[in-house]
Amino acid sequence: MHNYGIKVATAEDLGDARSVMLDALYRDFGTGYVPQWHDDVIDLTGHYLAPRRHTLVVAIDRRDGTVAGTAALDSRGPREPGWLAQRYPSGATAQVRRVYVRPEHRRRGLARAMVAELLAFAQADGGYHSIYLHAYRHSPGALDLWESLGEVVWEENGIVHFELRDPVVDSGRHEVMPAEFGSHPRDGSRSGS
Repeated sequence: MHNYGIKVATAEDLGDARSVMLDALYRDFGTGYVPQWHDDVIDLTGHYLAPRRHTLVVAIDRRDGTVAGTAALDSRGPREPGWLAQRYPSGATAQVRRVYVRPEHRRRGLARAMVAELLAFAQADGGYHSIYLHAYRHSPGALDLWESLGEVVWEENGIVHFELRDPVVDSGRHEVMPAEFGSHPRDGSRSGS
């Protein structure tokens, strides 16, 4: 069994995190990098580390210190269609993004553990009224995870839109969350790195 840690990404993690994300875009989705959809992948600091209400967490493989997975949250609601953007407005909506796990690390609870950290972050923020995400029907393992954490709001052209329940209680969370990894530098509510 592998030994993993979940932590808030630092500047030192960004190269590996970007690699995980780009690999998923090319391998799992087949789209590659599309600037209008994926600009956050290139500017992780500007999108997730710098804004106070955004975060990026990573799963670290403790055997070699590499990033095995990523998960991000920001305050940007969906852009379209209009009714969905109105239901999940920017600023009041926490949007879960970029939940990717390298294939050799899948089926070990890493995505669920990272999402639990994102949801705890959103809850601590206090300003989010809902938690939204979209996933592609063909994304490996994604739909089972999201259906266990929330409900489908709408589906069109293979894109499934979800609202997540808050808070999500995850019994496995603490097994992969050692104390030295659990802190978010902007909120000070948890101790750690």
